[in-house]
Amino acid sequence: MAKTNIVLCYPVEERHLQLFHQSFPDANIINAGQERIAEELFQADIFVGHAKVPVPWNEVVAAGRLRLIQSSAAGLDHCLVPSVIAAEVITVCSASGLFANQVGEQTLSLLLGLLRSLPTFFRQTLSKEFVRRPTDDLHGKRVGIVGMGGNGRRLVQLLHPFKLEMIATDYFPVRKPPEIGELWSADRLVELAARSEILILCLPLNDSTHQLVNEQVIRAMPRGSYLINVARGQVVDEDAVIRALEDRHLAGAGMDVTYVEPLPESSKLWQLPNVIITPHVGAQAACRVDDSTRLAVQNLKRYFANQPLANIVDKRLGFPHPDVMAINLPQGL
Repeated sequence: MAKTNIVLCYPVEERHLQLFHQSFPDANIINAGQERIAEELFQADIFVGHAKVPVPWNEVVAAGRLRLIQSSAAGLDHCLVPSVIAAEVITVCSASGLFANQVGEQTLSLLLGLLRSLPTFFRQTLSKEFVRRPTDDLHGKRVGIVGMGGNGRRLVQLLHPFKLEMIATDYFPVRKPPEIGELWSADRLVELAARSEILILCLPLNDSTHQLVNEQVIRAMPRGSYLINVARGQVVDEDAVIRALEDRHLAGAGMDVTYVEPLPESSKLWQLPNVIITPHVGAQAACRVDDSTRLAVQNLKRYFANQPLANIVDKRLGFPHPDVMAINLPQGL
Protein backbone atom coordinates (compact mmCIF):
# COMPACT_ATOMS: atom_id res chain seq x y z
CA MET A 1 0.00 0.00 0.00
CA ALA A 2 1.38 3.42 -1.00
CA LYS A 3 2.39 5.78 1.77
CA THR A 4 0.34 8.91 2.41
CA ASN A 5 2.10 12.09 1.27
CA ILE A 6 1.82 15.01 3.71
CA VAL A 7 3.02 18.16 1.96
CA LEU A 8 3.95 21.15 4.13
CA CYS A 9 4.02 24.78 3.07
CA TYR A 10 4.73 27.00 6.05
CA PRO A 11 8.05 27.99 7.70
CA VAL A 12 8.77 24.85 9.69
CA GLU A 13 12.04 24.16 11.49
CA GLU A 14 13.73 20.81 12.01
CA ARG A 15 11.95 20.21 15.32
CA HIS A 16 8.56 20.65 13.63
CA LEU A 17 9.52 18.18 10.92
CA GLN A 18 10.63 15.72 13.59
CA LEU A 19 7.22 15.94 15.25
CA PHE A 20 5.52 15.12 11.95
CA HIS A 21 7.86 12.17 11.38
CA GLN A 22 7.33 10.87 14.92
CA SER A 23 3.57 11.32 14.76
CA PHE A 24 3.12 9.78 11.30
CA PRO A 25 5.95 7.27 10.74
CA ASP A 26 4.10 5.57 7.89
CA ALA A 27 3.69 8.80 5.88
CA ASN A 28 6.02 10.70 3.59
CA ILE A 29 6.62 14.20 5.00
CA ILE A 30 7.46 16.64 2.20
CA ASN A 31 8.61 20.11 3.21
CA ALA A 32 7.83 21.96 -0.02
CA GLY A 33 7.97 25.55 1.20
CA GLN A 34 6.79 28.35 -1.04
CA GLU A 35 9.52 27.56 -3.56
CA ARG A 36 8.27 24.08 -4.51
CA ILE A 37 4.62 24.00 -3.44
CA ALA A 38 3.18 24.48 -6.93
CA GLU A 39 5.04 21.34 -8.03
CA GLU A 40 4.82 19.19 -4.90
CA LEU A 41 1.10 19.78 -4.35
CA PHE A 42 0.34 17.33 -7.17
CA GLN A 43 1.82 14.57 -4.98
CA ALA A 44 -0.14 15.57 -1.86
CA ASP A 45 -2.76 13.45 -0.17
CA ILE A 46 -2.75 16.00 2.65
CA PHE A 47 -1.70 19.63 2.35
CA VAL A 48 -0.71 21.59 5.47
CA GLY A 49 0.01 25.30 5.30
CA HIS A 50 -0.73 28.38 3.24
CA ALA A 51 0.52 28.77 -0.33
CA LYS A 52 1.36 32.43 -0.90
CA VAL A 53 2.48 31.86 -4.47
CA PRO A 54 0.27 30.95 -7.46
CA VAL A 55 -0.85 27.30 -7.25
CA PRO A 56 -2.57 25.38 -10.09
CA TRP A 57 -5.51 24.36 -7.92
CA ASN A 58 -7.71 23.31 -10.82
CA GLU A 59 -5.09 20.90 -12.12
CA VAL A 60 -4.36 19.59 -8.61
CA VAL A 61 -8.06 18.88 -8.04
CA ALA A 62 -8.35 17.24 -11.45
CA ALA A 63 -5.42 14.95 -10.60
CA GLY A 64 -7.72 13.42 -7.97
CA ARG A 65 -5.18 12.73 -5.22
CA LEU A 66 -5.70 15.52 -2.67
CA ARG A 67 -8.06 14.65 0.19
CA LEU A 68 -7.39 17.09 3.04
CA ILE A 69 -6.30 20.72 3.33
CA GLN A 70 -5.26 21.85 6.81
CA SER A 71 -4.75 25.57 6.47
CA SER A 72 -2.30 27.36 8.73
CA ALA A 73 -4.42 30.50 8.38
CA ALA A 74 -7.94 31.44 9.42
CA GLY A 75 -8.72 33.08 6.08
CA LEU A 76 -9.13 30.56 3.28
CA ASP A 77 -9.17 32.71 0.17
CA HIS A 78 -5.73 31.22 -0.61
CA CYS A 79 -7.23 27.78 -1.31
CA LEU A 80 -11.02 27.98 -1.60
CA VAL A 81 -11.16 28.30 -5.37
CA PRO A 82 -14.29 27.01 -7.15
CA SER A 83 -12.75 23.65 -8.05
CA VAL A 84 -11.76 22.95 -4.42
CA ILE A 85 -15.19 24.03 -3.21
CA ALA A 86 -16.90 21.69 -5.68
CA ALA A 87 -14.65 18.69 -4.92
CA GLU A 88 -16.61 16.58 -2.43
CA VAL A 89 -13.57 14.38 -1.72
CA ILE A 90 -11.51 17.33 -0.42
CA THR A 91 -12.06 18.33 3.21
CA VAL A 92 -10.79 21.74 4.32
CA CYS A 93 -9.93 22.67 7.92
CA SER A 94 -8.95 26.17 9.03
CA ALA A 95 -6.87 27.71 11.78
CA SER A 96 -9.82 29.83 12.89
CA GLY A 97 -9.26 31.16 16.39
CA LEU A 98 -5.69 29.89 16.63
CA PHE A 99 -4.24 33.41 16.72
CA ALA A 100 -7.20 35.24 18.22
CA ASN A 101 -5.00 36.66 21.01
CA GLN A 102 -2.63 38.22 18.51
CA VAL A 103 -5.41 39.58 16.28
CA GLY A 104 -6.99 41.07 19.39
CA GLU A 105 -3.73 42.75 20.36
CA GLN A 106 -3.33 44.12 16.84
CA THR A 107 -6.86 45.50 16.92
CA LEU A 108 -6.22 47.27 20.21
CA SER A 109 -2.93 48.65 18.88
CA LEU A 110 -4.58 50.16 15.82
CA LEU A 111 -7.59 51.45 17.74
CA LEU A 112 -5.73 52.99 20.66
CA GLY A 113 -3.12 54.42 18.33
CA LEU A 114 -5.83 56.30 16.42
CA LEU A 115 -7.78 57.41 19.48
CA ARG A 116 -4.69 58.70 21.28
CA SER A 117 -3.49 60.50 18.10
CA LEU A 118 -0.27 58.52 17.79
CA PRO A 119 0.15 59.26 14.04
CA THR A 120 0.17 62.98 14.91
CA PHE A 121 2.64 62.51 17.75
CA PHE A 122 4.90 60.26 15.67
CA ARG A 123 5.14 63.02 13.08
CA GLN A 124 5.88 65.51 15.86
CA THR A 125 8.63 63.25 17.16
CA LEU A 126 10.35 63.33 13.78
CA SER A 127 10.38 67.14 13.87
CA LYS A 128 11.17 67.34 17.63
CA GLU A 129 7.92 69.20 18.24
CA PHE A 130 6.58 68.92 21.82
CA VAL A 131 3.00 70.22 21.44
CA ARG A 132 -0.21 68.93 22.97
CA ARG A 133 -2.83 67.95 20.40
CA PRO A 134 -6.42 66.65 20.83
CA THR A 135 -6.98 62.98 21.63
CA ASP A 136 -10.06 60.79 21.93
CA ASP A 137 -11.23 58.17 24.44
CA LEU A 138 -12.00 54.47 24.15
CA HIS A 139 -13.89 54.15 27.43
CA GLY A 140 -17.64 54.50 26.95
CA LYS A 141 -17.62 54.25 23.14
CA ARG A 142 -20.30 52.41 21.15
CA VAL A 143 -18.51 49.60 19.31
CA GLY A 144 -19.84 47.41 16.51
CA ILE A 145 -18.07 44.17 15.65
CA VAL A 146 -18.71 42.47 12.32
CA GLY A 147 -18.05 38.75 12.65
CA MET A 148 -18.27 36.56 15.74
CA GLY A 149 -15.79 33.85 14.84
CA GLY A 150 -12.80 33.02 17.01
CA ASN A 151 -11.22 36.44 16.53
CA GLY A 152 -14.39 38.40 17.14
CA ARG A 153 -15.25 36.48 20.30
CA ARG A 154 -11.78 36.94 21.76
CA LEU A 155 -11.88 40.63 20.90
CA VAL A 156 -15.05 41.29 22.89
CA GLN A 157 -13.33 39.80 25.94
CA LEU A 158 -10.36 42.14 25.48
CA LEU A 159 -12.57 45.20 24.97
CA HIS A 160 -14.93 44.49 27.86
CA PRO A 161 -12.79 46.15 30.60
CA PHE A 162 -13.07 49.48 28.74
CA LYS A 163 -16.76 49.68 29.78
CA LEU A 164 -18.04 49.86 26.22
CA GLU A 165 -21.44 49.41 24.65
CA MET A 166 -20.88 46.52 22.22
CA ILE A 167 -23.15 45.07 19.52
CA ALA A 168 -22.12 42.51 16.91
CA THR A 169 -23.42 40.91 13.74
CA ASP A 170 -22.72 37.43 12.46
CA TYR A 171 -23.89 35.05 9.76
CA PHE A 172 -24.88 32.71 12.60
CA PRO A 173 -26.10 34.96 15.45
CA VAL A 174 -25.98 32.25 18.10
CA ARG A 175 -24.34 31.87 21.53
CA LYS A 176 -24.12 35.59 22.30
CA PRO A 177 -21.02 36.38 24.33
CA PRO A 178 -21.98 37.78 27.74
CA GLU A 179 -19.73 40.81 27.21
CA ILE A 180 -21.87 42.26 24.39
CA GLY A 181 -25.33 43.74 24.59
CA GLU A 182 -26.82 42.29 21.42
CA LEU A 183 -25.88 39.87 18.64
CA TRP A 184 -27.68 40.55 15.36
CA SER A 185 -27.92 38.72 12.05
CA ALA A 186 -25.51 39.73 9.28
CA ASP A 187 -28.22 41.49 7.27
CA ARG A 188 -28.36 44.26 9.90
CA LEU A 189 -24.92 45.61 9.02
CA VAL A 190 -26.12 49.09 8.05
CA GLU A 191 -28.08 49.34 11.30
CA LEU A 192 -24.98 48.23 13.21
CA ALA A 193 -22.87 50.86 11.44
CA ALA A 194 -25.35 53.57 12.39
CA ARG A 195 -24.96 52.61 16.06
CA SER A 196 -21.16 52.37 15.99
CA GLU A 197 -18.66 55.06 16.87
CA ILE A 198 -16.09 52.33 16.22
CA LEU A 199 -16.69 49.59 13.64
CA ILE A 200 -14.33 46.61 13.76
CA LEU A 201 -14.24 44.08 10.92
CA CYS A 202 -13.49 40.43 11.80
CA LEU A 203 -15.43 38.69 9.04
CA PRO A 204 -14.12 36.21 6.43
CA LEU A 205 -13.72 37.00 2.75
CA ASN A 206 -16.06 35.17 0.40
CA ASP A 207 -18.37 36.05 -2.49
CA SER A 208 -21.02 37.49 -0.17
CA THR A 209 -18.60 39.65 1.85
CA HIS A 210 -16.56 41.08 -1.03
CA GLN A 211 -16.76 44.90 -0.60
CA LEU A 212 -19.60 44.37 1.87
CA VAL A 213 -18.48 47.44 3.80
CA ASN A 214 -19.37 49.89 1.07
CA GLU A 215 -20.31 53.56 0.75
CA GLN A 216 -23.75 52.95 2.30
CA VAL A 217 -22.29 51.22 5.34
CA ILE A 218 -19.54 53.78 5.86
CA ARG A 219 -21.86 56.78 5.50
CA ALA A 220 -24.28 55.18 7.96
CA MET A 221 -21.59 55.45 10.64
CA PRO A 222 -21.76 58.61 12.79
CA ARG A 223 -19.55 61.46 11.65
CA GLY A 224 -16.24 61.31 13.49
CA SER A 225 -16.25 57.53 13.92
CA TYR A 226 -13.45 55.01 13.38
CA LEU A 227 -13.06 51.95 11.16
CA ILE A 228 -10.71 49.08 12.03
CA ASN A 229 -10.09 46.25 9.56
CA VAL A 230 -8.30 43.12 10.80
CA ALA A 231 -10.22 40.83 8.43
CA ARG A 232 -9.37 40.95 4.71
CA GLY A 233 -8.81 44.06 2.63
CA GLN A 234 -11.33 43.09 0.00
CA VAL A 235 -14.29 43.10 2.39
CA VAL A 236 -14.06 46.91 2.19
CA ASP A 237 -14.66 49.36 -0.64
CA GLU A 238 -11.31 51.08 -0.17
CA ASP A 239 -12.19 54.09 -2.34
CA ALA A 240 -15.26 54.74 -0.18
CA VAL A 241 -13.07 54.61 2.93
CA ILE A 242 -10.61 57.09 1.40
CA ARG A 243 -13.41 59.52 0.54
CA ALA A 244 -14.82 59.28 4.07
CA LEU A 245 -11.39 59.94 5.55
CA GLU A 246 -10.71 62.88 3.26
CA ASP A 247 -13.95 64.67 4.17
CA ARG A 248 -13.53 63.69 7.87
CA HIS A 249 -16.73 61.65 7.98
CA LEU A 250 -14.38 59.04 9.42
CA ALA A 251 -12.05 60.38 12.09
CA GLY A 252 -9.62 57.59 11.39
CA ALA A 253 -9.02 54.11 10.02
CA GLY A 254 -6.75 51.32 11.20
CA MET A 255 -5.90 48.91 8.40
CA ASP A 256 -3.93 45.73 9.00
CA VAL A 257 -5.12 44.54 5.58
CA THR A 258 -5.63 46.32 2.27
CA TYR A 259 -7.46 45.56 -0.96
CA VAL A 260 -4.17 44.94 -2.77
CA GLU A 261 -1.18 43.67 -0.81
CA PRO A 262 1.42 45.07 -0.71
CA LEU A 263 -0.45 48.37 -0.73
CA PRO A 264 0.65 50.23 -3.91
CA GLU A 265 2.79 53.31 -3.42
CA SER A 266 0.18 55.26 -5.39
CA SER A 267 -2.57 54.61 -2.82
CA LYS A 268 -3.94 57.72 -1.13
CA LEU A 269 -4.02 55.80 2.15
CA TRP A 270 -0.29 56.39 2.54
CA GLN A 271 -0.77 60.18 2.54
CA LEU A 272 -3.78 60.47 4.84
CA PRO A 273 -2.83 61.71 8.33
CA ASN A 274 -5.67 59.87 10.09
CA VAL A 275 -4.71 56.34 9.04
CA ILE A 276 -2.53 53.65 10.60
CA ILE A 277 -1.42 50.92 8.19
CA THR A 278 0.26 47.69 9.25
CA PRO A 279 1.35 45.06 6.68
CA HIS A 280 -1.04 42.19 7.53
CA VAL A 281 0.71 41.25 10.76
CA GLY A 282 -2.36 40.67 12.93
CA ALA A 283 -1.77 36.93 13.26
CA GLN A 284 1.99 37.15 13.69
CA ALA A 285 3.11 35.45 16.87
CA ALA A 286 6.27 34.15 18.45
CA CYS A 287 4.42 30.82 18.80
CA ARG A 288 2.88 30.82 15.33
CA VAL A 289 4.79 27.91 13.79
CA ASP A 290 4.63 25.88 17.01
CA ASP A 291 0.87 26.35 17.33
CA SER A 292 0.28 25.73 13.62
CA THR A 293 2.21 22.48 13.90
CA ARG A 294 0.33 21.34 17.00
CA LEU A 295 -2.98 22.06 15.28
CA ALA A 296 -1.97 20.13 12.16
CA VAL A 297 -0.64 17.13 14.09
CA GLN A 298 -3.72 17.02 16.30
CA ASN A 299 -6.10 17.14 13.36
CA LEU A 300 -4.13 14.68 11.23
CA LYS A 301 -4.14 12.18 14.09
CA ARG A 302 -7.92 12.48 14.11
CA TYR A 303 -7.99 12.09 10.34
CA PHE A 304 -6.01 8.85 10.35
CA ALA A 305 -8.14 7.52 13.23
CA ASN A 306 -11.37 8.37 11.37
CA GLN A 307 -12.38 10.73 14.18
CA PRO A 308 -14.20 14.08 13.79
CA LEU A 309 -11.89 16.90 12.74
CA ALA A 310 -11.61 20.30 14.37
CA ASN A 311 -12.36 23.48 12.42
CA ILE A 312 -13.92 21.73 9.41
CA VAL A 313 -14.89 24.48 6.98
CA ASP A 314 -18.19 24.84 5.21
CA LYS A 315 -16.48 25.41 1.89
CA ARG A 316 -19.34 27.40 0.40
CA LEU A 317 -19.36 29.79 3.36
CA GLY A 318 -15.57 29.94 3.71
CA PHE A 319 -15.45 29.31 7.46
CA PRO A 320 -16.42 26.66 10.03
CA HIS A 321 -20.05 26.38 11.12
CA PRO A 322 -20.47 27.36 14.81
CA ASP A 323 -21.45 23.79 15.67
CA VAL A 324 -18.19 22.35 14.33
CA MET A 325 -15.67 21.17 16.91
CA ALA A 326 -13.25 23.98 17.73
CA ILE A 327 -9.51 23.60 18.19
CA ASN A 328 -8.19 22.61 21.61
CA LEU A 329 -4.44 22.47 21.40
CA PRO A 330 -2.27 20.35 23.69
CA GLN A 331 0.63 22.18 25.32
CA GLY A 332 4.26 21.71 24.32
CA LEU A 333 5.85 20.76 21.03
